[in-house]
Amino acid sequence: AGIFLKVLNMSISASWVVLAVVLLRFLLKNAPKWINCILWGIVGLRLIMPFSFESVLSLIPSVQTISKAPNSPRPHFESGITILDSQVNDYIKGTYFEGVSKPMGNFNDISTILSIIWMIGILALMIYSVFSYVCLKNKINSVVILRNNIYQCENVGTPFVFGLIRPRIYLPFNVNEQDMEHVIAHEQAHIRRKDYLWKPLGFLILTLHWFNPMVWLGYILLCRDIELACDEKVVKELNNEQRADYSE
Repeated sequence: AGIFLKVLNMSISASWVVLAVVLLRFLLKNAPKWINCILWGIVGLRLIMPFSFESVLSLIPSVQTISKAPNSPRPHFESGITILDSQVNDYIKGTYFEGVSKPMGNFNDISTILSIIWMIGILALMIYSVFSYVCLKNKINSVVILRNNIYQCENVGTPFVFGLIRPRIYLPFNVNEQDMEHVIAHEQAHIRRKDYLWKPLGFLILTLHWFNPMVWLGYILLCRDIELACDEKVVKELNNEQRADYSE
């Protein structure tokens, strides 16, 4: 229960950072897309760091939003927004009667139940990940090498990079010759940027914070920004005619 409460508070404080990054993405929409990826890296650090630096200028109003109230088993809420904290804690204090309407230690019981649900969610996502990996591995059992680390496979419908140590590019057979080099250039940009490592790491962090919709939003936008950053990297190396073809 203690670990879950720690993760919950980390997740709540990181939500503020996600909101800040979403706002910055809008304000910096004409800036290089790799900047967005760095911003999401900051969010990732906030989601895994068990500590934080508090200051008057901090984006995070409160590091520990939910805790046990002093000298009481009831929960205590501290978001850093005084009016909100006062309203919530007054409500909790007025409705949380230990030993009367609620049994003693009820907050501890609720924390334990939520911890179990949290661990079940983590286990479910891990099983999903293993299942997806095995299914994809089976699909690429029969491949034809095109060149170097580039392969073609009839069982896949879209190009992708697969592998953590020696990443390979897999292409469907239905990619026409005109688009082939542009598709390969995009996938090679993923490898040069180490996206085959960053995306799984992002999903691992998402697995830990699966209960937070803001983390899901952050992961979806991260994946989108990674693709845009790859396109941007490829386009920089093309001439005007090639850029038009690639954009199409």
